[in-house]
Amino acid sequence: MTAAKQSCLLPKLRFAEFLDEPPWERLPLRKLAKRIIQRNFRGANLKALTNSAEHGVVDQREYFDKGIATNTDNYFIVEAGDYVYNPRSSAIAPVGPISKNEIGTGVVSPIYTVFRFRSDDNGFFAHYFRSSHWHGYMRRVSNTGARHDRLSITNDDLMRMPIPTPMLREQRKIADCLDSLDDLITAEGRKIDALRKHKQGLMQQLFPKPGEKVPRMRFPEFRHAAEWETKVLGTQGSFLSSLTGKTAKDFDTGDATFVPYMNVFSNAFTNTADLRSVNVADHESQRAVAKGDVFFTVSSETPEEAGMSSVLLEEIRNCYLNSFCTLFRFDEGKSPDPSFLGHLLRSAPAREHLSRGAQGATRYNISRAVFRNLPILIPSVHEQQRIAHCLGSLDDMVTAESRKLEAMRQHKKGLMQQLFPSLEAA
Repeated sequence: MTAAKQSCLLPKLRFAEFLDEPPWERLPLRKLAKRIIQRNFRGANLKALTNSAEHGVVDQREYFDKGIATNTDNYFIVEAGDYVYNPRSSAIAPVGPISKNEIGTGVVSPIYTVFRFRSDDNGFFAHYFRSSHWHGYMRRVSNTGARHDRLSITNDDLMRMPIPTPMLREQRKIADCLDSLDDLITAEGRKIDALRKHKQGLMQQLFPKPGEKVPRMRFPEFRHAAEWETKVLGTQGSFLSSLTGKTAKDFDTGDATFVPYMNVFSNAFTNTADLRSVNVADHESQRAVAKGDVFFTVSSETPEEAGMSSVLLEEIRNCYLNSFCTLFRFDEGKSPDPSFLGHLLRSAPAREHLSRGAQGATRYNISRAVFRNLPILIPSVHEQQRIAHCLGSLDDMVTAESRKLEAMRQHKKGLMQQLFPSLEAA
């Protein structure tokens, strides 16, 4: 590289105390770190680790809720502080993630590459590998493997990767700045988790336990009110099909919309901002969704996640439900307050009934009969509204804090784009 080109290696944003310092160096990874190739040939009982795009290096048992690797004799041994490259690409990590192992000694799959920085003071590089500045190099030197979701890159090419490197003081300054943002992001995430747990605990008290007709906690104005009335879902309305007979070419085109599976799975109340387009011709006999409809997923990989519900609170024209879910519509005058119903169907008694009814081996399905026999306990309209308002307020708080968290993540992402220089531009 010429001196002129090397001098171009500067970030868009630099801390004031480094404005007069020399440009960054462009160093190959092999000069900064060495590959770790120690294998677990003796079959040591070390925890198997996975490098996930979203969470970094994690224990397989915690990440998958079970151990995946059965024979780890050929796995690489990785120590705390080592870096791990996973060639599997994803939307979050389009060239595969490089993550620092923060959880201790373990073993990783032989498809991973493990390397160790020569200096223990390497937090700067952990942040650099969370940016996208190195992705261009990886794309140039790699091919997509036999599996379309895995990059094929030699270890030599990986270790030749050029890394923009400032002096150590500047590295530390950048790492400290981004560490502080990470701390704020982590704290905000914990705040959201605490709100969700608070809501979950509150729901356990605001809804009657199985076999009971009065909740453990009632608002003062309802403490002497009547017991909740037990009804069976199937006697209150009908299960209906919605979108049928569609092929791949019908989706993501046309003027109609449909509610995707994950929208139902993830939301007690349907997110009308998360709809997809579908082509529905005028002559087709398809059943559109209506305000107050209840959507259920009918299958999942675990019984605990089968039968998730979502209530539609808005009127949407020319909108349908995906074919992997079922639609329940209350008869006229029989529906509880929809804002209450969404919480009721996600409460512990409802979830327990549906989970118990899920049948299967590798995938669990719920029959219409199980849905029809779902008992629902209904208080007076005023108590329904009071509960819905209370839990809805907590939902609003979670939504507001989640938006704040996303704004913080985007701020950090934008800051990283400016704190690290672009090798492509240089």
